[in-house]
Amino acid sequence: MQNWQLWAVAAALSAAVTALLVKVGVQGVDAGMATLFRTLAVAIVLALVLLVSGRLDWQELRQLPALSLGALALSAVATGVSWFCYSRALQLGPVAGVAALDKLSVVLIALLAVLLLGEQLDLKAWLGVVLMAIGAALVAWV
Repeated sequence: MQNWQLWAVAAALSAAVTALLVKVGVQGVDAGMATLFRTLAVAIVLALVLLVSGRLDWQELRQLPALSLGALALSAVATGVSWFCYSRALQLGPVAGVAALDKLSVVLIALLAVLLLGEQLDLKAWLGVVLMAIGAALVAWV
């Protein structure tokens, strides 16, 4: 499966299931401990998937360029913060509202991609970004 849209849809479906399971899993549990457990479980599952598929290559990992290592390390920090905040929000709020506001990341990603990476969005794409922002606000606050 090489089509990026199919992978993105699979990610969205997985994220939807994740939100529901995290909502159930964080009830009466410290959000930080829940996030730590999720992170460890993700690392183990991913290592097993790579191992079974024959793609676990420690040599390749050791040869990552410094820029890649730095960016990936900072990405891991951002992911940890995001997951912790998401878990805490799910403890306090409705899953549909939390997930909707979390998807404002799509709006922020579009803006940052244009500003920092020089990516281009056409009028249709900007309309989609605006509608996503409006939709998230409607689900979360109306």
